[in-house]
Amino acid sequence: MSTKPKYKYPEPVKIGTRQWPDRIITKPPVWVSVDLRDGNQALPVPMDPDTKIRFFRMLCDIGFKEIEVSFPSASQDDFDLVRRLIEEDLIPDDVRISVLTQARKHLIDRTVESLKGAKQAVVHLYVATSDLHGKFVFNRNRDDVLKMAVEGTQMVMDALKANGFGKEVGYEFSPEEFTDTDLDFALDVCKAVKETWGPSTKNNFILNLPATVERRPPYQYADMIELFIRKYPYMAETTVSLHAHNDQGCAVAATEMALLAGAERVEGTIFGHGERTGNLDISILGLNLQARGINTGLKFSNMPEIVELVENASGIPVHPRHPYAGSLVFTAFSGSHQDAIRKGMEHDVRSQSSDFFGQGWRVPYLHIDPADVGREYEKLIRINSQSGKGGIVFVLENEFNIFPPKQMHPDIGRIIQQVADAHGGELSTTKIKDTFMENFVNVQGPFSLKKYSRDDLDDCGSRVHAKVEIEAYGKDYTLDAEGNGPISAVVAAIAKCPEVPEFSLTNYSEKSRGEGAEATALAFVGLKFGERVIYAAGEHSNINRAALGALFSALNRATKELKSH
Repeated sequence: MSTKPKYKYPEPVKIGTRQWPDRIITKPPVWVSVDLRDGNQALPVPMDPDTKIRFFRMLCDIGFKEIEVSFPSASQDDFDLVRRLIEEDLIPDDVRISVLTQARKHLIDRTVESLKGAKQAVVHLYVATSDLHGKFVFNRNRDDVLKMAVEGTQMVMDALKANGFGKEVGYEFSPEEFTDTDLDFALDVCKAVKETWGPSTKNNFILNLPATVERRPPYQYADMIELFIRKYPYMAETTVSLHAHNDQGCAVAATEMALLAGAERVEGTIFGHGERTGNLDISILGLNLQARGINTGLKFSNMPEIVELVENASGIPVHPRHPYAGSLVFTAFSGSHQDAIRKGMEHDVRSQSSDFFGQGWRVPYLHIDPADVGREYEKLIRINSQSGKGGIVFVLENEFNIFPPKQMHPDIGRIIQQVADAHGGELSTTKIKDTFMENFVNVQGPFSLKKYSRDDLDDCGSRVHAKVEIEAYGKDYTLDAEGNGPISAVVAAIAKCPEVPEFSLTNYSEKSRGEGAEATALAFVGLKFGERVIYAAGEHSNINRAALGALFSALNRATKELKSH
């Protein structure tokens, strides 16, 4: 058995005195979307060609000037997409497309062939440089891996020349798994690639240094980038680019730190789509920088429309708590938050705040103006969203101390949504509470309890005899039965009533509401009628009376609910 630990902390980067923590970002990077290549590979259902065209146009509208559109040698669809973009003149003059390839001649030739007629483009070649890949995937040593990178670069140059391309096509090289690669070896590979390519401009020679699998803490990515830039001799002719994956949830942080370390270009996807946990989410990073006062060149002012297109194209819903794009991120549930936001957004307060902080937007709990992403602040509960049920229960619990059992939540959501639809869409928290009380608590109907008494049949009250007088559809019945508690005994008693449909008790819980002399008990029950379970509640100062109220509420709800089904 191995004595090695299963995991260990990554070795720190021996950088000496790092400079990046004391810097600030003052201008945006070059933004590159890889949604149509990397993100599409990991979708449950791949996009069809027309959807990819709509997606491409959306990316152009957002403001991307570089878009990696496909892996042309991977499939006929990918090849045809590049041809369609070029032949139908769908690429704006200020937008450059890029295409990805592995370091194999027939794949490179096919990739370059797809670009015929392009006004400007980038060929992106990658070779995995980590020892993990070199030794255990390729079965090659470092010299062999370096040779693959150099020969791949030469094959790209040969293919471009054979197809009549000149300076309108740039070159991007990725030492895949850069953050898992020995830094000195990564430098050797990148220098050899640059020397093979020859003299260049920063615009037309790109080294993309990816965190292909996120294993390091984000600050180590920045350390590696800063040290690489210190040692790499061709920075005047090279753009250093980033491509962070999100395996540990730190892609945004890692990328921002690596920009501080000197990187100039960023690859990612809208909402972070991609393999495993995905790529850097460019919408988050871009809007984070916008919130720091940087003019990013990206426009997310129509975020709801972007969300709709991406969800439809990808088949992956945007989480309601997703920064900037989620349906709930500008909705305040807490009364104290609502009050603070309301005060912060008042005209006079905003004016004073602007003078005090020296910036136009400084509002409690809202770090950006929702209008910047086509939204508005909402203090109402969005019960027609994916998380409406959760929001409703949140309000009941946190504002009114009502804690219904989880099994009851769908019924509550359904009833309140019906009321909201009739009301016009959204409800205040008070209306939500009132609707809940009217529809679930002490519900009146054909069944009512007139009298109740009990006798404990043993010293610990584990056997109880209950006697009840009830009214059912206008008739009086006196019933009694035994059970292993008061609720059990009453259930057994009323089950004897010929007017009561056959049922069983499946759920019971109770919770005090309020404090001191004013406190009441709130009891919840679930009664099963055939395959249907009906939930209701009872409220009373006496817990037993609250439980009985819940029981009769459920019977009365059942007379309406079962008829409607």
